[in-house]
Amino acid sequence: MSIALLIEQLLNGLQLGVMLFLMAAGLTLIFGVMGLINLAHGSLYMIGAFACAIVATATGSFWIGLAASLAAAAAAGAIMEITVIRRLYERDHLDQVLATFALILIFSEGTRWLFGSFPLYLDIPPALQGAVPLPGGGQYQLYRLAIIGVGVAVAVGLYLLIARTRLGMRIRAGESDREMIAALGVDISTLYTVVFALGAALAGLAGALVGALQSVQVGMGEPVLILAFVVIVIGGIGSIKGALFGAVLVGVVDTMGRFLLPQALTLMLAPSQAALVGGALASMLIYIVMALILAFRPSGLFSAQS
Repeated sequence: MSIALLIEQLLNGLQLGVMLFLMAAGLTLIFGVMGLINLAHGSLYMIGAFACAIVATATGSFWIGLAASLAAAAAAGAIMEITVIRRLYERDHLDQVLATFALILIFSEGTRWLFGSFPLYLDIPPALQGAVPLPGGGQYQLYRLAIIGVGVAVAVGLYLLIARTRLGMRIRAGESDREMIAALGVDISTLYTVVFALGAALAGLAGALVGALQSVQVGMGEPVLILAFVVIVIGGIGSIKGALFGAVLVGVVDTMGRFLLPQALTLMLAPSQAALVGGALASMLIYIVMALILAFRPSGLFSAQS
């Protein structure tokens, strides 16, 4: 096993982790402030990817498409919060799950009706189409490194927003005691809409960035949503720091497990069997890690205030 290949897989895991962070940060923010389980968060990821693909194709600019993905996902999130989600805050979690699951079906079939069932494709912008050399002689795609950079920048920006701004102060207060900040004159409905739109925009950004690496298609957000829920359970529900650490952990464990386990099992099994068994074990690995973490830290790695 070459050093370059190992570094490449580590970077792939980090890139997957960053993408999961963009999804999980919005999801944990929404749950932490509103106490809402939003199964339709993956649909916002899909909306961002479709908006980017359509606008980039129409304008010839990936960057305009990226801006459109943020705007479209944020607008869809705000409309969803005002028309549907706002009625669910005082309902139990079962009602929230059923309502947001219905939104998944509505968004999926609406997207299929508007754009058809065939996948769309995004081109990587010319400025990011190259590769950078890795130690050991390999190369790594520049665009994937850019995704990692965007994730780090978003993490820093979210920290500054939550820790250093007036809006962040209100968000933290809303996590602790929403009735009290409402009594102090804060428009809680507007705060909830802003938080929901922010979380939706992050999901849309993730969808747009990943859309250039894979096809853009109906239902693309649901598999990612499952991993995002694993991330926030591991990191701690309501914690942005936990979302970051949990996402990187899940991304690296999943990628390295799929890379290393089949190779390790070739010492005991035939190559075809090792690939089959290793793939099955790798798909379970993040859930095993989640179970082990919860066994020792039932509330996750970090508290909601971190």
